[in-house]
Amino acid sequence: MSSSVSPLAPKTVPDMPVIAGVRLATAEAGIRYKNRTDVLLAVMDKGTAVAGVFTRSKCPSAPVEWCRAKLKGGKARALVVNSGNANAFTGKTGRASTALTAKIAAKAVGCSESEIFLASTGVIGEPLDATKFDGVLGRLAETAAPGDYLAAARAIMTTDTFPKVATATVKLGKAKVTINGMAKGAGMIAPDMATMLSFIFTDAPIAPAALQALLKAGVEDTFNTVTIDGDTSTSDTLLSFATGAAAAHGAPKISRASDPRLKTFVKAFNQVLANLAEQVARDGEGARKLVRITVEGAKTKASARKIAMSIANSPLVKTAIAGEDANWGRVVMAVGKAGEPADRDKLSISFNGIRVAKSGARDPSYDEVQVSEAMKAPEIAILVSLGLGKGRDRVMTCDLTKEYVAINGDYRS
Repeated sequence: MSSSVSPLAPKTVPDMPVIAGVRLATAEAGIRYKNRTDVLLAVMDKGTAVAGVFTRSKCPSAPVEWCRAKLKGGKARALVVNSGNANAFTGKTGRASTALTAKIAAKAVGCSESEIFLASTGVIGEPLDATKFDGVLGRLAETAAPGDYLAAARAIMTTDTFPKVATATVKLGKAKVTINGMAKGAGMIAPDMATMLSFIFTDAPIAPAALQALLKAGVEDTFNTVTIDGDTSTSDTLLSFATGAAAAHGAPKISRASDPRLKTFVKAFNQVLANLAEQVARDGEGARKLVRITVEGAKTKASARKIAMSIANSPLVKTAIAGEDANWGRVVMAVGKAGEPADRDKLSISFNGIRVAKSGARDPSYDEVQVSEAMKAPEIAILVSLGLGKGRDRVMTCDLTKEYVAINGDYRS
């Protein structure tokens, strides 16, 4: 974890309201870090619905496999998250570790092991000593209280420089319902149907199947539009929990994601996901600039997404931005290699609203001094116009600096 906060960090942190049916606690279990919290326990009331999406990596972590198997039950009583060790590529030892962690947690909370959900983040390939949770989780279950989401977000950080939280409150029927979320992630970021680690809590009474549909749809234009380095993690986990406590105050019970009464809730839910996704981009390892890449005029939205990701994942584009160089030639390169329909002679490119290339050549009005000044901004908007159709999409990334190399050059040591 860095000692200095990213210059792109949000200037304010929201007040995170209490959500009925959710209690949180953190502790120092000594997993890897010293003198900092590294384990989070979230305890939910009976009947809490759960939904989740996970990495598509063919080398998933043991906790990802555990959660996938338990998600079929649709109910959750507790979430255990540790930082410092990903429990990935750990074979039978890793599976035994998840089983022991769930057993300890289930005893502490007083529920079935099938209602325990797990997530781990940190170094890959190192065995996770689950015996370190023995006693710790029991104490956390006793002290868990409605509340400190910021402390919870801090406990799951690795190379993050700030805790990431977001919240929204909306009406559902006659009741106000709250959506709180937290996330961690700064490197090994290129989500594929999920995110790094993120957990969303609400008191809305939504059935597991409906919640699953909302989550799967919501992630596509939020977390799945973020890339830091093009590397999809083994541990990507996004879980959502709905306690249903708002039903006591007039919120209708929702069984279908298509229920029209969910319209306002879905908008707020997706806003929380989008907020957290942007915070991840702002905290990219070594980042000094937030980069928004928009591709328009593509054949389809899917084509626009692929081209935007090709630009966002290009080390040459990202290092040029770090050097405050509006090198549109590198953007042209990234468009051309994406494998999607493109016409060189129709291509136009802009940096922060200044068009630098038009119709396949340098813009006639190009002014090096003006563009160089624009590239000094902490946020860079790249617009690519293909002139082929109506497809449009946007992704977020950050620049690639020397600090990224420094952080990842000695991550294990």
